[in-house]
Amino acid sequence: MARVATARVRRAQEADESDLCEVQCVDARKVASARRTARPTGTIQLVADTFRVLGDPTRLRIVEALARHELCVCDLALIVGASQSTVSHSLRALRQLRLVRYRKEGKIAYYALDDEHVAQLLPLAFEHAAEG
Repeated sequence: MARVATARVRRAQEADESDLCEVQCVDARKVASARRTARPTGTIQLVADTFRVLGDPTRLRIVEALARHELCVCDLALIVGASQSTVSHSLRALRQLRLVRYRKEGKIAYYALDDEHVAQLLPLAFEHAAEG
């Protein structure tokens, strides 16, 4: 069994290595251009954090629902098929990145997207997934 596993690992490594350049070749102009136009580290980190938060299926379902309607936690729990506690925890993560906002009306907290860019991102992501 160890031989089979070792052979699989070796084949995987060989496949990974076939994706690499076989010679050292650098296009200095393209590298310089990419470095000049690269986003600041803080911006890159914020975008990575946003994608990480949206990478959770429950949070993604919440954002998709909020792209259509302002909703309370009770509504969102029914829509995404999760407990109110799970939804509340997910909303907290989304709120920390300012992807959603809430307003209180009496004892009810209504949530909405805090940035239209998130709503614009969803159709592109779903279109990409449908092409796969």
